[in-house]
Amino acid sequence: MTPLPAATALDQFFLDARSKLLEAAAIFDRVARGDGSETATADPRFVKLRKAAEVLLSDAPNRAELLQQLFSLPYDAGWKRPAPRV
Repeated sequence: MTPLPAATALDQFFLDARSKLLEAAAIFDRVARGDGSETATADPRFVKLRKAAEVLLSDAPNRAELLQQLFSLPYDAGWKRPAPRV
């Protein structure tokens, strides 16, 4: 697979990325303004959101993979596959 040229990718995805980043910023603002924000910012879900923002700001070449791993359960070798429905 040949990646898009950087300028083309930026042209194609800038507005979508801008919209999603503004939405994420608004969520962070709502949490910060809400009653009990000190407790909420210690919540493991919020901690993951902050870590996700750090990943986005990093120069890692695999940010999407890192975010997927951050929000996924760890691999469990003993996981039992569900039986098919009858």
